[in-house]
Amino acid sequence: MNATITTASADRLPVVVIGAGPAGLAAAAHLVGRGLEPLVLEAGARAGAAVREWSHVRLFSTWNEVTDPAAEKLLAPTGWVKPDAGTYPTGGDWAERYLQPLAEVLGDSVRLGARVTGVSRAGRDRIVDADREAQPFTVHVAYADGREERITARAVIDASGTWAVPSPAGGDGLPALGEKAAAARISYRVPDLKDPAVRARYAGKRTAVIGSGASAFTALASLADLATSADGAGTHATWILRRGISGSTFGGGTADQLPARGALGLAAKAAVDQGHADAVTGFRTESIERDGERLVLVGEDGRRLDPVDEVIVLTGFRPDLSFLDELRLDLDERLQAPVELAPLIDPNQHSCGTVYPHGVNELSHPEQGLYLVGMKSYGRAPTFLALTGYEQVRSVVAAIAGDREAAERVELVLPETGVCGGAGLFDQARTGQARTDGTRTDGATDGGGCCAPAPALIQLGTATAAPSCGS
Repeated sequence: MNATITTASADRLPVVVIGAGPAGLAAAAHLVGRGLEPLVLEAGARAGAAVREWSHVRLFSTWNEVTDPAAEKLLAPTGWVKPDAGTYPTGGDWAERYLQPLAEVLGDSVRLGARVTGVSRAGRDRIVDADREAQPFTVHVAYADGREERITARAVIDASGTWAVPSPAGGDGLPALGEKAAAARISYRVPDLKDPAVRARYAGKRTAVIGSGASAFTALASLADLATSADGAGTHATWILRRGISGSTFGGGTADQLPARGALGLAAKAAVDQGHADAVTGFRTESIERDGERLVLVGEDGRRLDPVDEVIVLTGFRPDLSFLDELRLDLDERLQAPVELAPLIDPNQHSCGTVYPHGVNELSHPEQGLYLVGMKSYGRAPTFLALTGYEQVRSVVAAIAGDREAAERVELVLPETGVCGGAGLFDQARTGQARTDGTRTDGATDGGGCCAPAPALIQLGTATAAPSCGS
């Protein structure tokens, strides 16, 4: 582009949305509602590709908390019927019954197999100041069939999430020595123990679980359930925490405003109390060594744990910022989240319920017209709510449309206490009964409100328990 683009011509350009997950598709729905043209670029082969990778997981949010109002409005004329608002979907349900229909109604506005490899300003690298803000964005795309394309956009909404970049086992944020060499025995996802091959991998084995969030809770509870089954004799977990055990270790428990989330923490506690898992505290992994066919974790303090057969690393996720390298971002040096948002989500200070709703003001960067939303906006912070993401995109799209009043009008009530993000083991019906038919992955999304009956201690297997009130 040899000349500065005019405002009129810029207004005819699409808004590029990176990622066809919950936040990305919601952003597209809001753009359509504002009369703007979205172009959603999804690296995966299907909408909700990341969600589908944990399709066996049951969210600890109800359907009422994981759909966006603008998306529902867009879906309504197609005959789409919202699932029972009081029930808990699995990741597979979420993808098939909501994300896929939403992508289909958006039609050609969603391109699959389209990986964004770079974003910049037309004719301007990150150094150049001259006439920068007058230039549109250029988005470089590599397609699954080998084609490449450069797309011109009026604004860019990055909703690509953090799922693709799990954090390593090393206590210093880098892979532990030997971690890469032991990759065949290490998983960075909560396993689907309903899959026969996966179940056989862990049945009767000793497994180290590294992490202290909802993902680790789910892994512990799932392995404990396996240990009590007919084919799981000998299954045992070693739970490795970098910190000690305190009153908040197992989340909000009976005080949690999200019923299934509180129940999940209690299930993890039961796994330890009932002897299916041992807890090792204050352990920061420095190396992973071979001991024949088994692995030995060695801590920074020189401690060597008993050998294990498998390791599940659930230490969080981090954003891929590489394709944004030519843009001017204002990110917190610790969390890699927008600098105005970072103090609100610092996990040292906040749970999800103490993070007040936020929008365009907290999500803006020096590069005007660029926004990181959804889990991507939280950087390395582990807690996130679907409702927060939907509020983010509503505000950001209003700003792109020039409606500043709507962009700055944030109205959302979030649940308090406990960990956020993630899913639970339990599907709660309207009667308040819960059943064990799911596991947990990353810091996926949740939301919720109060109140329901307080939870009883969960008995894993086929028993049920009444959940409490509570990403």
